[in-house]
Order: sequence, then C-alpha cells, then structure tokens
Amino acid sequence: MENFEFVSPTYFVFGKEAECKAGEKLAERGAQKVLLHYGGKSAKDSGVLDRVKASLQAAGIAWVELGGVRPNPEIGLVREGVALCKEQGVDWVCAIGGGSVIDSSKAIAVGACYEGDVWEIYESKEPRTDILPIAVVLTIPAAGSEASKNAVISNDELGMKTGYANNGQRPKIAFMNPELTYTLPPFQTAAGITDMFCHLLERFFDDVGSVPVTDNLCLSIMNTVRAEAPRVLAEPDNYDARANIMWAGMLCHQGYAGVGRHEDWATHGMEHELSAYDTEITHGAGLAVMFPAWMEYVYSENPERFAFYGREVFGLRPTGDVDADALSAIDETRNFFASLGMPTTLGELGITEDTIEDAIEFMLPTLKINKGEPFGSFKKLTMEDAANIYRLAL
Repeated sequence: MENFEFVSPTYFVFGKEAECKAGEKLAERGAQKVLLHYGGKSAKDSGVLDRVKASLQAAGIAWVELGGVRPNPEIGLVREGVALCKEQGVDWVCAIGGGSVIDSSKAIAVGACYEGDVWEIYESKEPRTDILPIAVVLTIPAAGSEASKNAVISNDELGMKTGYANNGQRPKIAFMNPELTYTLPPFQTAAGITDMFCHLLERFFDDVGSVPVTDNLCLSIMNTVRAEAPRVLAEPDNYDARANIMWAGMLCHQGYAGVGRHEDWATHGMEHELSAYDTEITHGAGLAVMFPAWMEYVYSENPERFAFYGREVFGLRPTGDVDADALSAIDETRNFFASLGMPTTLGELGITEDTIEDAIEFMLPTLKINKGEPFGSFKKLTMEDAANIYRLAL
C-alpha cells in the first residue's frame, strides 16, 4: 500500500425529500445568500428547484439563479457565474443537477474568490484555499462530483477540456434523494452507471499491485453496480435500486476506493479529449468505447490482474491460460456496457475510418498538455500509444 493523504468533509443528507432540508442545513452553516446553479428545464419541470427555493425562503436565506449548464460544462458560463457571485455578494454556491452542474459550480466557487480569470487556475492547477463553500442537490448519479475534489471544464475557444483537483472544492453538504432520479432517461441512467463503474476501473488497475482493503472495496462496489444496473433500468421507480446506485456513485469517486494506490486515469484523459472534439459525446458513452480498447492495449503488463478482476466481478472460471482469462474479462466488460445500451465503438459515436486520423490530430496536442508524456500508471503511455488506442476503439 502506498502512502496517502485523504480528506472527506462532505455532510450527507440522504433519502426521501432530502432537498427540502437545504434551507435548514445551510442556515445552520451561516449561509446568507446562495447562488442556485442548474442546467436546463428539468430542474424547473421536476419541481426540485422550487422546493429548494421554498426551503431557503423558510430559512430566511436569499438567492440568485444561474441556469444553462450543458453536458461538458463550458468556461463561458462559469465566468458568468463568477461575475454574478462577486456582484451579488454570494457566500454559498448550490448545484442542482449532476456532474456537469456540480463541476461548473466548483469552478464558480473557486473563481469567485480569485482576482484573475478562473481559466488561469485550470491551466496552472494552482492550489487554492479561498473557495466559496459548495452544496449539492444531486439529480443524476454518475460523476461522484457531489463528494469529490475534482472538476472538469471545457473551453470551446481553445478546443480544450481539462480538470482541476482541490480538496477545498469538495462540497460541504450533499442532499441525495433517490426519488429525483426516477424520471431520468434510460440512456442517461446507463451513461451514469458506466461512468461510476469506470471510476473504479481507473483505481483498480494501476502499477501498485495488491492492496486488499482497497481492492475489496472496489470489487464490492463493482458487483453492487452490476447487480443494480439491470434492475434500475427495468424498474425506474424502484427506490432501493435507485438508492443503491446513487450511493455507489458517490463511493466510486469520493476517494476511498483508491487509497494506497497510484490510480491510472489514462482512459478518462483520452475520453475527455474525445468529448472536447465532439461536445455531443456523453462522457459515459465515450468511456464505454475507450475503456475496453485501453484494456486490450495494456493488459499484457499484468494479465493476472485482469484475470483476477474477471473472476471476482464476472464469475469467470480460470482456464489455465492467464492471457485468455484476461481477454475474457475484457470481453465481459464490453458486454456489460453494451447490455446497458452503451456504444462500444467509435463508429457508433460518429468517428469512422475516414475521420479517425483527423480526430487524433485534433486530440493529441491537448491530451499531451493535460496528461503529459508518458501518462497513466498501469502502463506508461506515449502519444503514439494513445493514437493506437483510439484506432483500436474503431
């Protein structure tokens, strides 16, 4: 087990009508004026925005609003939010939505306490301690951003998508009501499940070797996600299934599942470039394509690890051929994503043999800026390796 530092300051309010406690809990923490940040009309149509407002009003807390967050949140709206917070004297940021809204809120919370342009922080990765406190009303379980230190923002002008990690931007409080996820479209539910499963894969496959306490936590959550995935898709209003998926999504990316490991994150890096190349690509869908391709490219570094994963997660019996067992585990991973309705090739995302080289030419320069070279830990990858993995994903 490697040395590690870990902090988890998030206070969780989990269960039915959790969002109705927002005003009470924020008042206890001294909130005076809150930025309510959300995406499109679903926050309004579902009634969750009105319920949060009612709870704030009952607690005597003022608010301002900023909607319009898109998937793959963009720096332009973040800048609007930063300006609004400064103009209005906002002292808390409350995200109402999923990972994109939460990431945008984190960027706003950081930028609101910074004199320069918030994008400078994303470029420099400068550690900062002066950050507005963040609350989350979670409506889409997927990214785990409701308790993580990470945020990812796109800059369309630069054709770039990059992340910023800072324990200071972990949300202080998260309101998690599984009932809010009942009406999610099946594709969005499936993409979220894929994302959370891939968060565990990034942690499970690295160069450290066995870390039993962390490995078993990863494997347990993987098995829970696999068991609940078909149930939640078949029974969208099954409270227990939705609750298990929502809590698993947090555990997948909060940090517990990676302590004592280096973690890898090569595949997330390559997918971020993919969804910067085409912002219509859903992050989970891109991961469903890229992860099996990465696995096929790197498994020979430690086929025993893949075979072990196949036994523990998919119940594969050893054949005596470790390479064959590893490849079977990779096939099962791809089949799992396909069973959720996820794409498994770049062609399904609109990138073909005719366009792949142009896409690679677009993606590699910013991948190198974001990840450096070499990158990854399970196998150290070059930009040439990355190009080969993209081609393997066709």
